[in-house]
Amino acid sequence: MDMRKLFSLEGRTALVAGGAYGIGFAMAEALAGAGAKIAFNCRSQSNLDKALADYAAKGIDARGYIADVTDEGQVAELVAKIEAELGGVDILVNNAGIIKRIPMTEMSAEDFRQVVDIDLVGPFICAKAAIPGMLKKGHGKIINICSMMSELGRETVSAYAASRWRFAGRRGMLRGLLLPAIAAAVLEQKEMSSQVIG
Repeated sequence: MDMRKLFSLEGRTALVAGGAYGIGFAMAEALAGAGAKIAFNCRSQSNLDKALADYAAKGIDARGYIADVTDEGQVAELVAKIEAELGGVDILVNNAGIIKRIPMTEMSAEDFRQVVDIDLVGPFICAKAAIPGMLKKGHGKIINICSMMSELGRETVSAYAASRWRFAGRRGMLRGLLLPAIAAAVLEQKEMSSQVIG
């Protein structure tokens, strides 16, 4: 089905955080099918090169950037580049994430912090960087990818479940801050494989 017959995102730019592969890539492909220009980030040149080839194979002219979502400076630079090259971020998909399947009693605080930094702090940093441009335009969409683990939990995913639970709660804060110019939503996904981050 031609997505553009349902609705059009022509003239809009979507930044898919962690859009090099997996769920992020699939969402970017769908957004491109509706006419959006696609920008994505990942943390390594090898993932970037492979992702650009995968997008090209799908007929999508995506722009890829190296940026760590936990680094405010890198994310600010990413958003500035997208504004200069593509006209700014109209849609932000907070998809980048990581999971470590380690029982809580065996997990180090360092591993716990890494999961929380990427899964909870990272989306905050990305939204913080994208929101000013959206407010200036008078419109925007922020899509936060969550997980059923935020409600169910499991003994081997304590950090992931905690960060996703807090992440889901942020939608209320975003609504209060942004409406009516910007819409924020949380999409909940079913359980996935251990390799999540883009």
